Amino acid sequence: MERKKVLITGASKGLGLAIAKRLSAEYTLILHASKPESFVEEISGSHVLCADFADSDQLANFCKQLKKEHGDELYAVINNAGVTFDKPLNFQPEREIDAMLSVNLKAPIMISKTAMKVFGLNKRGVIINISSVVGETGHAFQSVYAATKAGLVALSKSLAQEAAALSNEHEIRVLSVSPGFIETDMTAVIPETEKEKILGMIPAKRFGKVDDVAEAIAYLLSDKASYINGTNIHINGGLI
Repeated sequence: MERKKVLITGASKGLGLAIAKRLSAEYTLILHASKPESFVEEISGSHVLCADFADSDQLANFCKQLKKEHGDELYAVINNAGVTFDKPLNFQPEREIDAMLSVNLKAPIMISKTAMKVFGLNKRGVIINISSVVGETGHAFQSVYAATKAGLVALSKSLAQEAAALSNEHEIRVLSVSPGFIETDMTAVIPETEKEKILGMIPAKRFGKVDDVAEAIAYLLSDKASYINGTNIHINGGLI
């Protein structure tokens, strides 16, 4: 039996790599990174597509290549790639704003557009957009980043409704996952005093691991989660 193909963006390290490792035994993976040398570990049997999503031409070519090489067999997309530049909006260069909007929001929109065309024909497919707790709570010095993550939640809910509006019989699901404070390169730069403050707001009394999120993604992709759709799943240890 041929294995289903799953695209994971931002799969070179951190959360994306953890998701790839968790799914590799069950799915044929299409792994994205901005450049080939970004991968810190090789996943056997996977396909690699590289593009800098901050560059609109590279993003457009990525979508074309995805459809050409894997379109008919594409089963799921995990939009995980993201960047942040933490500073007050007053001092945020426009190039950083553009990069966050392009990588965190425009890329998932365009990739989802490509995928939905395939899913519409196949009457099945799953899109999981990786949002963030700050998309709901907001966070100082992450105004643009938080806005892009909130946008992914709205995108997911809207696309789920679009799939239903376009077809009475389908197995297309779109949802988002909002991790809390997960131990990755992006959270490693948080000052220790801030980490202690955040830890005090987490009933689980620990920061999350990438494997916590990867396990949830594996379940959400499975047939066991076939009724989970158009919603946002929090993975945050009960963060208050």
